Amino acid sequence: MVASRMHSPEKESPVIRWLTLLLLLTALLSAPALAADLDGTLKKIKRTKTITLGYQESARPFSFANAEGKPAGYSVDLCALVAAGVGKQLGLPELQLKWVKVSVENRVQAVARGTIDLECSTTTTALSRYELVDFSLLTFIDGASLLVTDVSGIQGVSNLEGKRVALIRGTTTETQLTAALRKRNVTATIVMVQDHAAGVAALDEGTADAYASDRVILTGIGRTAKHPEKLSLLGEFFSYEPYGLMLRRDDAGFRLSVNRTLAQLYRSREIVPIFEKWFADMSTAGPIIAAMYLINGLPE
Repeated sequence: MVASRMHSPEKESPVIRWLTLLLLLTALLSAPALAADLDGTLKKIKRTKTITLGYQESARPFSFANAEGKPAGYSVDLCALVAAGVGKQLGLPELQLKWVKVSVENRVQAVARGTIDLECSTTTTALSRYELVDFSLLTFIDGASLLVTDVSGIQGVSNLEGKRVALIRGTTTETQLTAALRKRNVTATIVMVQDHAAGVAALDEGTADAYASDRVILTGIGRTAKHPEKLSLLGEFFSYEPYGLMLRRDDAGFRLSVNRTLAQLYRSREIVPIFEKWFADMSTAGPIIAAMYLINGLPE
């Protein structure tokens, strides 16, 4: 008698049948729907199974070519972790990383034109650059200073009168140094160089008395000079340089993916060993960097 009370499929409620069908359709269509919702850079990465990352050859310790000619550095490590996060989000465990060398002069256009998806070096997050590109959460904070030859007698921006100062065209350092010289009514000869390696070479060869760039870069690149013992890094800062990973404008989905990985690194303190790997011997850790990680460790 108990068996006679069991419901047969024919007598199943129409509501139950519709709910069952709806659940099946949801399960079958959810993955394609998510893929269809992708746009911009994420859609491109999903289609090509490749993320294209830009790096510089001589922006040590942030972005440079190591002894094997492979990209290395703090910013390079961050981009590799971001790429892993993107791969996980898109269901691409074997996402290919394509590294493309960029220069200080062409990096912004490389991002804006789509040559690279993410730029991994030392680009300052500046309002004027937001007209062309976008940026991730901050990844580092530095300031511009001077690497000088000991024989130059230079002790700061104020006594650059008549001196030759090497710098890279199109950088925020160029803008800030020009303003600092004007403010102090100092006239110096500006020697334009192509990259950081060329800046140090100018000091080695005696064609410049000082090289202006961000202080941590000067610390790293100064060690590659022929005679580093003849160079001094000044303590004076004449600019504020907040770094971010550069990406294309109007691409909220990709920016969120990038920022999600960075925020998680900061919140979890997984950023600490990465920082120590590249800056442990440079005395760059301080309250400003710690505050930057704290403030940018956004919750989910």
